[in-house]
Amino acid sequence: MPNPWLLALKVIPWGDVIEHAPKVLNAARKLVDRQREQRRSPPATDPGAPPGTGVAPPTTEQLQARLQAANERIDGLLQAQDQLTQTVADLAEQNARLVAAVNVLRLRTRMLLVAAAVGAVALIGLWLR
Repeated sequence: MPNPWLLALKVIPWGDVIEHAPKVLNAARKLVDRQREQRRSPPATDPGAPPGTGVAPPTTEQLQARLQAANERIDGLLQAQDQLTQTVADLAEQNARLVAAVNVLRLRTRMLLVAAAVGAVALIGLWLR
């Protein structure tokens, strides 16, 4: 039974992976930069509130508690989003290093194949003499 990893390596279109790796890395870096820029300049809030539903308006303390809870949630979401964008950037960089390593291995394999072919021809030449 063939090794599934070898089968997967044969099925993967390495040419496409190698071709698109720099684009993925640049896009991940732009995403990280954009996230950092958005975090530094928070979006403007809408001063208009939706009309009430006929229920008594909340007290100032309730509004402040809700505002603080919303701010804590936003901070948590921003941290999670920063971590996710950093993870994407790390994965893109790792992918670029993997593609570079695969290129080196392909080159070495070709060189080994050529050396083996030259050695085989030399061995056959010596044997036939």
